Amino acid sequence: MKVTIYTDGAASGNPGPGGYGVVMESSAGHRKELSGGFARTTNNRMELLAVIKGLQALKSTEHQVQVVSDSKYVVDAINKGWLRNWVQKGFKDKKNPDLWRKLLPLLDRYRPIFTWVKGHNNHPQNERCDALAVAASKGLNLPPDPGYSD
Repeated sequence: MKVTIYTDGAASGNPGPGGYGVVMESSAGHRKELSGGFARTTNNRMELLAVIKGLQALKSTEHQVQVVSDSKYVVDAINKGWLRNWVQKGFKDKKNPDLWRKLLPLLDRYRPIFTWVKGHNNHPQNERCDALAVAASKGLNLPPDPGYSD
């Protein structure tokens, strides 16, 4: 079975209130949506957290997994090998090392294929992820992003 995880992040201001949205679809016809938000965070943190939350929601390592994101930050870090280089250098001078470290074991476990899609280009699942992320960023009583600091 194939599982496709569509992801997006949003922040109003950078930093500012932000959210992530995830749409998961399986070749067996299952669909799941996830979202969450924080009072003070950045767009890149939410893009990255969306991927983490999607992979964490998987129940089996036996699926072929594809992650579709409009974030060049995330997709290029994986596909161009930047992340492994950052790991070797201890994330020196890199932002969001806490989230990259959370992502690493998920990449090893699920071995997802990452695909970039242009954002705000009428891609139905990407548009839905964006709507989920924006709605989550506007939630009442949002907690602070525990990993974000100025």
